[in-house]
Amino acid sequence: MGRQGAAADEADEEGSGPHRRCIVTGAVQLVEGMVRFVVGPDETLVPDIAARLPGRGLWLSADRDVVNTATGKRLFAKAARRRVEVPPGLADLVERLLLTRCLELIGLARRSGQAVTGFEKVCGELRAGRCGLVVEASDGAAGGRDKVLALAGQLPVVRSLTGAELGMVFGRDHAVHAVLAKGRLAERLLNEGRRLAGFRREVK
Repeated sequence: MGRQGAAADEADEEGSGPHRRCIVTGAVQLVEGMVRFVVGPDETLVPDIAARLPGRGLWLSADRDVVNTATGKRLFAKAARRRVEVPPGLADLVERLLLTRCLELIGLARRSGQAVTGFEKVCGELRAGRCGLVVEASDGAAGGRDKVLALAGQLPVVRSLTGAELGMVFGRDHAVHAVLAKGRLAERLLNEGRRLAGFRREVK
C-alpha cells in the first residue's frame, strides 16, 4: 500500500490525529471543517457538534448537501455497520446546533469585554488594531459593510449570521457589524462560523 493510501486508512481511526475521512465524499480533511455523529444506545443518530461524545465517530464534511446525501443513501448505517435511526430534518438540526454554538461564543466574548457591535465602536476597534475577527450580518446593507471591511483589511470575516441573530446576542433587534478581540474566542468563532456557512446556502 502506498503512503497516501495508508494515511487515508489511518484517518478512519478516532485516535489518529486531526484528520478524518468523510463517509460521503471519501475526502480526508481537517476535523475543524467536519461534523461528527455518533449512534446512541437506542440506535438514534446524534450530531456530536463538540466532538466529545463517547462511541465511534461518523464524520461528514460540514455541508448541508453532504448530510442530506448521507441520509438519503443510508450511509450512516453502512459506515456504522449497524441499524441507525436518523432523526428527521437532520441537516436543519445540525444548522441549529451550530448556530447555537456561534451565538454562545459571541455572548461569551461580549460578557468578557472581547466583543462590541455598532458601526462607530467597530470602526474604532479596527482602527486601534485590537481585533481578531469581524462578524458581518449576511443580510446587512452593502454600504456599511464595505466601509467596515475596508478597515478590516486581511482580518477573517464571519458572514453566516443574520442581523436578527447577531443583534440578539447584544440585546438588540438587529446588528450588522461586530468584532471580537484577538484570542481563542475569535479563533473558535471563525471555525464555527465556517461550519455554519456550510448549512446556509445563501452565505456559502
